[in-house]
Amino acid sequence: MRAASVSDYRELARRRLPNIFFEYIDGGSYAEETLARNVRDLELIALRQRVLRDMSQLDMTVETLGQTLSMPVGLAPVGMAGMYGRRGEVQASKAATAAGLPFCLSTVGVCSVEEVAAKAAPPWFQLYMLKDRGYMKALLGRARDAGCPVLVFTVDLPVPGARYRDVRSGFTGSSGLSGALNTAWDGLTHPGWMWNVWAQGRPHSLGNVEGAVQQQGRRVTDFLAWIARNFDRSVTWADLDWVRENWDGPIVIKGVLDVDDAREVVRVGAQGLVVSNHGGRQLDGVRSSISALPRIADAVGADLEVFMDGGVRSGLDVLKALALGAKACFVGRPWAWALGAGGEAAITRMLGTLRSELAVAMILTGCNSVREAGRELLDLD
Repeated sequence: MRAASVSDYRELARRRLPNIFFEYIDGGSYAEETLARNVRDLELIALRQRVLRDMSQLDMTVETLGQTLSMPVGLAPVGMAGMYGRRGEVQASKAATAAGLPFCLSTVGVCSVEEVAAKAAPPWFQLYMLKDRGYMKALLGRARDAGCPVLVFTVDLPVPGARYRDVRSGFTGSSGLSGALNTAWDGLTHPGWMWNVWAQGRPHSLGNVEGAVQQQGRRVTDFLAWIARNFDRSVTWADLDWVRENWDGPIVIKGVLDVDDAREVVRVGAQGLVVSNHGGRQLDGVRSSISALPRIADAVGADLEVFMDGGVRSGLDVLKALALGAKACFVGRPWAWALGAGGEAAITRMLGTLRSELAVAMILTGCNSVREAGRELLDLD
């Protein structure tokens, strides 16, 4: 099968990856209502087709947080990406850097911030707040020393959402001999993945937090279980002062769906926010990211860089988000699927597909520059 769209990379990843890892990245929380809304609500937005305009010159570049992006797309943080392709975070960062786009490294990535910075480029760094503030301070220092230009502080995960697919697949809640045998069989029946990732991709720990984990098993799932027990539920807006004391670069707050929370982001002095429901993986039943975007952009867009993630599956979706107020979109599952389907080369092709789709959408809506995209590009009747 030759991939022509993001959905094709999803299917290729489904075939190649062990079921426990495919379901982990593909699924959402509870009944997955919000996961579905993220995609469906973008599909329901109609673009406004315009004709007979001079579209010989297109400008997809955007300036944000001191960087020039070749198009308004970035690679969102994805946990455990190193289990989808050999040293997966490094591969993704290389593809993003070559495309002139930012890559955001997850706190719970397999590859450490030092490895990604040394082998690819300094990534944007995504922070989960754990209870051990001493280790958090050291981790921020590591990200700073690695040259990370932006800190993305994810605030919608004081506790992990219930992800039923992971229970059914045996990724969580599975223990003992039967669980180990099921996991081993899942890997052995996917020999391409076994050779690429398991045989050549070691070590399989979570590189950014490995030093904080005491007396745990060595499986990635053991690290994840420890992290889930150590998310800090006590974090409030006041803790942004602590973050700022330990980080002197731009801060983006990720996980905002409410206008009042967006105004708090302005108040605490962050430079940007990501309108996000964690890809439908946290509180199920909340609104989609795209439906929350316009009100937030209208309320704070003059004071912050407003980004969006959740449900973006094409360049057409990117243009819809720009028209509703986003500076750029971050994609998570699309690059994880591409990584699982074929590594760095597949991520590069997937990004090329998004770029081509965005170009077509711009031409057929009469939009010469992404910086000028507004609601006039949408058919709102």
